[in-house]
Amino acid sequence: MKTAQKLKASAGEKLIMQNAETESHPLPPFLPEKTKVLMLGSFPPPKERWKMDFFYPNIQNDMWRIFGRVFFDDMNYFLTDNRQSFRESAIRSFLLEKGIAIWDTAMEVRRQKGNASDKFLEITRPINLAEILSQIPECRTIVVTGRKAADILSIILGVKQPPVGSYVETPFLNRHLRIYRMPSSSRAYPKPIEEKAAAYEKMFNELQIAISRKEIHTKNF
Repeated sequence: MKTAQKLKASAGEKLIMQNAETESHPLPPFLPEKTKVLMLGSFPPPKERWKMDFFYPNIQNDMWRIFGRVFFDDMNYFLTDNRQSFRESAIRSFLLEKGIAIWDTAMEVRRQKGNASDKFLEITRPINLAEILSQIPECRTIVVTGRKAADILSIILGVKQPPVGSYVETPFLNRHLRIYRMPSSSRAYPKPIEEKAAAYEKMFNELQIAISRKEIHTKNF
């Protein structure tokens, strides 16, 4: 009986997947003129979960808390005063200053479950990495921010994924790239935010992007 129920459920999931509409990426890439680092996620969550018109817009996603902890010693730095949304202009200004670009590895997807989980994303069109890199000629580092993004990029580049928190190096289109695989900022990834922030801080220090928190607190965004 249980086997029959599982088969029925599996058939239902496949039908949902087949009937799901293809969804195109709703944002343009964020590519500062002097980009040094390109951060690639998977795909934005459904629009109803957004708290701003920018990347990692779900208030339950901790990417901007991680950035706040790393650069400002304050996980709430990029949140609004009521902590219900993000300070989008501050995030954009900070990324522009640091030369950090943001984009995703999936350009078109089908949501198998209609939610924000990478696990249930069917990628129908991946990133055109060559096209993006042509727009940021000084970039030599790519950071993938989760398993789905790492899977897609490893196929495109033909490289083995490094352990979480580490990197591999590879040639691509006449430039030498360093590829970091970082812990997902999703709360579905079972690590404390402090541990995730420590991994990102290590990476940014290796890339000589992090500056002293005393220094950065004097700046206004």
